[in-house]
Amino acid sequence: MRFESTPIAGVWIVIPEIRSDNRGFFSRIFSRDDFERQGLPGEYPQVNVSFNNTKGTLRGMHFAVAPSRESKLIRCTHGSAFDVLADLRPDSPSFLRHASFALSSKERILLYVPQGVAHGFLTREDNTELEYHMSENYQPQYDRGVRWNDPALGVVWPEEPLVLSDRDRTFRDFIPE
Repeated sequence: MRFESTPIAGVWIVIPEIRSDNRGFFSRIFSRDDFERQGLPGEYPQVNVSFNNTKGTLRGMHFAVAPSRESKLIRCTHGSAFDVLADLRPDSPSFLRHASFALSSKERILLYVPQGVAHGFLTREDNTELEYHMSENYQPQYDRGVRWNDPALGVVWPEEPLVLSDRDRTFRDFIPE
């Protein structure tokens, strides 16, 4: 696997090496040793799946605060999504910058998202599924969010969401702590 840097400090695109033959292909998407050599967490005690019935479903922008800040390893296992990461770390050189990525089951890339970076996505197809490997177990009292269309983040989404939870719809704009 290869690790490519992004405009957001500490965010990595993880590109699996695919070995194909007449049966199909084989690919390793995670290796503790490779991740630790890259300076990334090698343990992910919780794995989540987000299944979305409808194209145009928006989830986000989510993050967790101390003491349960979490990093994530995200991949799309079915369908496709416009994935957005926003740096909410005041001490980061990319503070308040965002980056977007096309995740799909065809591209097979993964995103490593460090602590303090908000994550959201908009599905581009019906029946889109994303898988999250989490560095911490979920603790709802530390779960936070910021409004998906917060002007301070400046995200240009490819279209208006058709499906959005009340919780995600009512997040406030980001205010640094």
